[in-house]
Amino acid sequence: MPRTSPLDGVRFAFGTLTVLPVRVTRWDREAARGGMLCAPLAGLAVGAAAAAAGLALLFLGAGAPLAAVAGVAVPAALTRGLHLDGLADTADGLGSGKPAEDALRIMKQSDIGPFGVITLVLVLLAQVAALARAYEASWTRGACAAVVCAAVARLALTQAARAGVPAARPEGLGAAVAGVVPARAAFGAAAAVTAVVAVAAGALLGPAEAARTALAVLLSLAAAEVLLRHCTRRFGGVTGDVFGGLAETAATTSLLVLALG
Repeated sequence: MPRTSPLDGVRFAFGTLTVLPVRVTRWDREAARGGMLCAPLAGLAVGAAAAAAGLALLFLGAGAPLAAVAGVAVPAALTRGLHLDGLADTADGLGSGKPAEDALRIMKQSDIGPFGVITLVLVLLAQVAALARAYEASWTRGACAAVVCAAVARLALTQAARAGVPAARPEGLGAAVAGVVPARAAFGAAAAVTAVVAVAAGALLGPAEAARTALAVLLSLAAAEVLLRHCTRRFGGVTGDVFGGLAETAATTSLLVLALG
């Protein structure tokens, strides 16, 4: 097997987690490990695009609500809506109350059931409302919220891909990345991202916002961890849909925390 290059991980992260024209040159466990460790980088790129769209609309006089809609729509477009689709499918699987095998079959179907629809509507409303509140406080705070929520959403994927978390199916993206990241590296990445975003927020918005941002990251990861453990118990492991649900759960939690105060 050829030696793994850091660029293999970057390509894997951007090629699987975004629609950007990045070709994945390797699809093995080593490349997947690098890719999941680089997932927050892909999140930063997505968040920067979302913040740019929101700020552009604010500059044109559109107002905070439309800027918030753009801040939610851009990440959905840059991920082909896969995380939102995964959230809906996970909600349908969990809400079905069926045994693991039947719930996984429900999740694999192309349609979206009532649990999925309700969850999508409520999550999208919460994201738009929270981001609009952040933009109303200040343009800088709103832009920071857009970037942080996108990065922490992908950081939740890094932690969900840690060793010891099994795949629920033998095929699919969930199986390709399940258990590829050493636990120490996953939690080290969480600590590093938390420190970086807190320092950046502190530099831009002050010490109070730095503390709030660090808290948002930690609570987002905690919420994603609760969902991860529940899904692992219910389904026997993770799937690509569960990864999508984890990302949207972390993103929504971070926006809610950042909108408070």
